[in-house]
Amino acid sequence: MGRAAEPPRKPGARSQAAGNRRHQPGRAGVQHRTFKLVALGLLCGLPLVGSLQLAGGAIYWPLAIYIVGSVISYLMYRSDKGSAIASRQRIPEKRLHLAEALGGWPGALVAQQVLRHKTRKLSYQLVFWLIILLHQLFWIDWLVLDGRALGEWVRPFFS
Repeated sequence: MGRAAEPPRKPGARSQAAGNRRHQPGRAGVQHRTFKLVALGLLCGLPLVGSLQLAGGAIYWPLAIYIVGSVISYLMYRSDKGSAIASRQRIPEKRLHLAEALGGWPGALVAQQVLRHKTRKLSYQLVFWLIILLHQLFWIDWLVLDGRALGEWVRPFFS
């Protein structure tokens, strides 16, 4: 037996199947992929250079925090997205932001794009990008300004 024909659509309207495809996670769901990969690489550049510089001095925990934090953040986003779809209890936004602030923002950024989750809520995005900005400012201070702004407070953690 054949498939049922779709009802006629207005010009420019998408079919229901096309609408469902748009929200499915995966490579096909990421729009402007090349631009976003370049942006991710640039945003991760300072933390990566700084963490590798510290690793050269046998201080590995910043690099480990970014890697583990990113995996945890991605998994939290995936779980929250599944809970949203199934109408189950969600992960509080404060917990997602805490995971991002503790180094998981790269994984959260990837999750937002791949899973199409938490991308439209402006209040959430403002806090998310503030967290990224603070990480960037920290590494600019550490790498470019030799820790002059924050050095007295954070240098004990890196020695």
